[in-house]
Amino acid sequence: MTTRTAVITGASSGIGAATARRLAAAGFRVILAARRKERVDALAAELTEAGHEAEAYVLDVTDRAAVESFAAAVDRCDVLVNNAGGAIGAEPVATADPADWRAMYEVNVVGVLQVTQALLPALTASGDGTIVVLSSTAGHVAYEGGGGYVAAKHGAHAIAATLRLELCGEPVRVIEIAPGMVRTDEFAVNRYRGDEAKAAAVYDGVAEPLTADDVADTVEWAVTRPSHVNIDMVVIRPRAQAAQHKVHRER
Repeated sequence: MTTRTAVITGASSGIGAATARRLAAAGFRVILAARRKERVDALAAELTEAGHEAEAYVLDVTDRAAVESFAAAVDRCDVLVNNAGGAIGAEPVATADPADWRAMYEVNVVGVLQVTQALLPALTASGDGTIVVLSSTAGHVAYEGGGGYVAAKHGAHAIAATLRLELCGEPVRVIEIAPGMVRTDEFAVNRYRGDEAKAAAVYDGVAEPLTADDVADTVEWAVTRPSHVNIDMVVIRPRAQAAQHKVHRER
């Protein structure tokens, strides 16, 4: 039996790296794509040494030519996990820098579009393909200071919802996973441009925000359901977060 292959973007850290570890342990051959060569190579080496099949590729999902070249090098794709993304800044709409909004749109929306387009023929040819879009609760509910990220993740949500309609009848599932508050080493730090104090304040008093592995566990569960079962969308939050604006913080 041919080993199923999972392609994971943004695989060098956080949810992407955790998903790669989960899927490799579940028996998938994993193809890791990320911008940072040293990090993605190290993860591939870690997985290979553990007895799994893993390959690393340097990829910027916003670069159309690079995406097409990457797709041409991938010999098989059964599962695509569109994880590459991120937030920049928390300024209100009135003062936000349009350049930050463009950058977020490029990686969270155009990046998902380009990788999905490039690998869709292989996913369809597999006879049992699965596309996962890692969106966010920000893609469903707006919040102050989140305008650009909210807009971008609404775009990612729209891709998943539209693609599911357009692929109806094809042997490809489309799954959207929308995490709420997830604490990783880099997400909030990158959002606040390296200000670790501001990043830490996001999780202040929250006993147990989600971890990258919590989300990866959900990805693994969703993609390993029987072929006829499509998990359209999963919203996953920590127990302490009832909604975007409702978070229990211990003092």
